[in-house]
Amino acid sequence: MYATPFLDLPPLESAQGTVVLPGSKSISNRVLLLAALSGGTTRVHDLLDSDDTRVMLDALAQLGCGIRRDGKVLEIDGLAGQLRNSQADLFMGNAGTAIRPLTAALAVLGGDFSLHGVPRMHERPIGDLVDALRQLGCQIAYTGQDGYPPLRIGQPQLKLDAPIRVRGDVSSQFLTALLMALPLVAQQDVTIEVVGELISKPYIEITLNLLARFGITVQRNGWASFTIPAGSRYQSPGDIHVEADASSASYFIALGALATSTGGQIRIEGVGAASIQGDIRFVEAAEHMGARIVSGPNWLEISRGSWPLKAIDLDCNHIPDAAMTLAVMALYADGTTTLRNIASWRVKETDRIAAMATELRKLGATVEEGADYIRVTPPAVVADWKAASIHTYDDHRVAMCFSLAAFNPARLPVRIEDPKCVAKTFPDYFEALLALARTADCHIPVICIDGPTASGKGTVAAALAAKLGYHFLDSGAMYRITALAALRAGLSITAADEAAIATLAKTLPVRFDAGKVWLGDSDVSEAIRTEEAGMNASKVSALPSVRLALVDLQHSFQRLPGLVADGRDMGTVIFPDAPLKVYLTATAARRAERRYKQLISKGISTTLEDLRADLEARDARDSSRSTAPLKPAQDALLLDNSDMTIETSVDQVLGWWQSKQPFGMK
Repeated sequence: MYATPFLDLPPLESAQGTVVLPGSKSISNRVLLLAALSGGTTRVHDLLDSDDTRVMLDALAQLGCGIRRDGKVLEIDGLAGQLRNSQADLFMGNAGTAIRPLTAALAVLGGDFSLHGVPRMHERPIGDLVDALRQLGCQIAYTGQDGYPPLRIGQPQLKLDAPIRVRGDVSSQFLTALLMALPLVAQQDVTIEVVGELISKPYIEITLNLLARFGITVQRNGWASFTIPAGSRYQSPGDIHVEADASSASYFIALGALATSTGGQIRIEGVGAASIQGDIRFVEAAEHMGARIVSGPNWLEISRGSWPLKAIDLDCNHIPDAAMTLAVMALYADGTTTLRNIASWRVKETDRIAAMATELRKLGATVEEGADYIRVTPPAVVADWKAASIHTYDDHRVAMCFSLAAFNPARLPVRIEDPKCVAKTFPDYFEALLALARTADCHIPVICIDGPTASGKGTVAAALAAKLGYHFLDSGAMYRITALAALRAGLSITAADEAAIATLAKTLPVRFDAGKVWLGDSDVSEAIRTEEAGMNASKVSALPSVRLALVDLQHSFQRLPGLVADGRDMGTVIFPDAPLKVYLTATAARRAERRYKQLISKGISTTLEDLRADLEARDARDSSRSTAPLKPAQDALLLDNSDMTIETSVDQVLGWWQSKQPFGMK
């Protein structure tokens, strides 16, 4: 997961491949609560691992549920409708699918419970659910603003002899909460009457389907009323599988419609035509816009059909979450797209109508918003597109939707602020997207940081890569790794085995991850840092064909979303077209001090004088060698960090990089 302050997506040109989606948030949190309320043990397969499900699991554990992991399966020992802990302070984050059904269940069971969340949660209405529960005799108090969390729940004095009325035109989660809570106290038939038009009906279908899996058959009168039969009791199904998230599928359906190249396609696994989720009907909307889609029971295959996409005018009540993706697809349409009946967007993780309108305008679109609709007209010509830094409002769906703007025809980058917000439902979303996306190497940014030994270039480069979410290449380690791999393969590091070492070097499975260096599945971080490894690296670097092979290997590190490479010839030889080249140096005296501290910490005896003399001699050799001599690239920015910390050095390079971006400083 990208935990960086922002993620810059370079211009993306096409996409193809297969993505396996995470489990549905809506199904996952419903299943968790139903399993907790049932008797016996439920084994949950393919559960979504996200912020929202972790919030629910933490709450259930506080209430006394036994929760265990058995490999990829989560086992939940249910409470059989009887809480083990009747007092708890529950943090709900910003998870509507957790706080609303938990509020209802705890209110009918009774106890002393406090429910609260992040500031945005305290702005999301819950008053209509509280009003419905109070009709039953539940004791619920607002401890902040009336109509909104936080809440305090006490002991109920239940009255079940009259229908419970609940508004259906604000959020379907209020009705879902009642449907899930009332079987706990249904000594007699209990009827729920819906006031107003019920929105997001497909989410109620999910609830009814899952209730049936747990032994509750709800009698219904269309969408007007629902009756839980007397004597209803939750029964664990034993094992239950969570479908992949159909809302998350919408981003990859859109990806296939707008970015697949000739003959290419996007295959989505984990959700398909047989889905119980209403958002699977996003497929129909995408087809209306021009996508070509083939589906099976648990898969979808999408490719580009009509291009540009076709503008649509659509009532989106049936796909409220997935419809956000249509708003970004509208940027690639042949006219104005209107999305209607989306008032529920206003009370989601943020005011999504306002958020989408604001961010679409940044990209150059013309947008009209109303109380329950949004109308999007794309930029008239390619020149009207704008590079934009997308504010994501701590809303996972805003972040994921606007990643698709990186496929714009103007070949402009797109910045996604706070990319980690996708952890709410799809922690690895950007990794999945970038694994499918394709673009020319010239669009993938590279930052080169060259410099002499002990200048701190490796530490600065690694820290910078972490801040940007870019890949990292320690070119100096490449020669050490090649020497180690050659010796492990039984080769001698001499001209006699030069051809064999060069062949080996072309496909070395090297990666740099979280401060460690890996050769295949072997952690070689320590093995390549010995003095012997350094001497062997020098021998390898003297073999011309090996150096040439390593050039190709180093080029392979230029992958989406970008690369930070450190070494001695990154800017001059390996990536001469890199948009930012930095030559990092420091006085020999200061570099000797740094190396001295490093060696002493490892128990290696030395003196400052010897180290300084060695560094000066090495500088002379490196700068005068015939192949790739150590020197700044002509367009490199020079940074003498003799009197700078690593942090200030990183900040300086980051500032230079930011100044080159079309988004401006953040």
